[in-house]
This record gives sequence, C-alpha cells and structure tokens, in this order.
Amino acid sequence: MKHSVTELPFNSFLGIETASEAPQLLRLPAGAQYLNHLGTVHASAQLALAEASSGEFLLRALGSASGIVPVVRRLEAKFRKPANGALTSTVSTPPDILEQLRSDLAAKGRGMISVAVELHDESGAHTLSATVEWFITRIQ
Repeated sequence: MKHSVTELPFNSFLGIETASEAPQLLRLPAGAQYLNHLGTVHASAQLALAEASSGEFLLRALGSASGIVPVVRRLEAKFRKPANGALTSTVSTPPDILEQLRSDLAAKGRGMISVAVELHDESGAHTLSATVEWFITRIQ
C-alpha cells in the first residue's frame, strides 16, 4: 500500500506533491503544462488535485491499512476564481463522519464518506471547492 497518494503513477506524472505548511495537504506546482487557453490553471488539473487531496486525507485518517479498497463514487466541484501559479489544498471532514465510516467498515465491511476540499492559488485566491464521495469496502 502507498504511504502517500503522491506515489500513485498519475499523481506523480502530474507532479502533485505533499504541501510543506499545515494545514495545507497537497500542492500542485506552477508550470506551463497546467495552463488552459486563458493562461490560468486548467480545470482538470484542479480536479486532479482535489481528488488526490481527498484520497490523501483518507489515507492519513485510516492509515495505510491493507484490506480496504477506496473508490471515488462522485466528485462535485465549483470553480470560484481563476487559478494562477502553484495551488495548495485543504481538507475538512467532521470527526463524527470519520467515526461513522470506521463503524460501518467494522460492522458491514463497507461505507461511504464525503470529503470537502478547498483549493487556493499562490496569491491566496480561493479557486475551487469540491466534495469527493468515496465508497470504501473491505476485501476478504
């Protein structure tokens, strides 16, 4: 099992890295390869960072436990402002939601959780809000 989602081939290909300052979770560095036709960070690059951040949050919250398989079920996002330069993510999920997930995994062997992700660019602009819904199951 990976210790960070930054080690996954796609995230590594994109250059997603661990953020250096808490409470930021992950970071997408600045680069021309991430730009769209307007010269701002492409929507798909932002969505990839949001999804990776939600997965990193779960990995840290649940540990790198073998025997569970998380799969994204739904991702909803709102683009707030154009993104310029490096992006960082923050994640929030109430502790009771995590406890419910742990309880469901123990009792039923599966569960769902929604993780809220916020992205900000290097100027501090709030560029994206997303909710990533994960289905998690135990493998026997």
